[in-house]
Amino acid sequence: MPSPRLHYGRHSCIGIVYALTTITHARIRHFHQPDLAGHVMQVLHALEHEHRVCNLAWVVMPDHVHWLMQLRQGTLGACLQRFKSRSSLHINRHLGRSGPVWQPGYFDHALRKDDDLRRQATYILANPVRAGLAEAIGEYPYAWCRWPTDDLPPR
Repeated sequence: MPSPRLHYGRHSCIGIVYALTTITHARIRHFHQPDLAGHVMQVLHALEHEHRVCNLAWVVMPDHVHWLMQLRQGTLGACLQRFKSRSSLHINRHLGRSGPVWQPGYFDHALRKDDDLRRQATYILANPVRAGLAEAIGEYPYAWCRWPTDDLPPR
């Protein structure tokens, strides 16, 4: 159960850019399986296609997701609920099971206008490098960024 303190001061504002992290239930490493990681990426793209968000960068790690996005519609909570629900249905079907896939709650940070979006994107894309899953930014297959990685500041 997430701490109620995660909800204190949380506001959803259309047009704001958020850096989000959500973690799998019991930190199970579902996304080492390419088809499951691929499905999570499809859900992220679908949310943009539906004009709910504007994706800026994301990385699907084995047991969590980092996502940089601009909220375009609804609330942050509703957006994450839709993301978790869609991905959970597919993952449970694929694994022939039921039950939670994601931990309740999520971590979010609203970026201020003076925050550097590309620096935040670089931080997200460097996560697999820091975890030893890739040698360099751009090598990890379950990551995406709106900007070419050549244009990103070094991390």
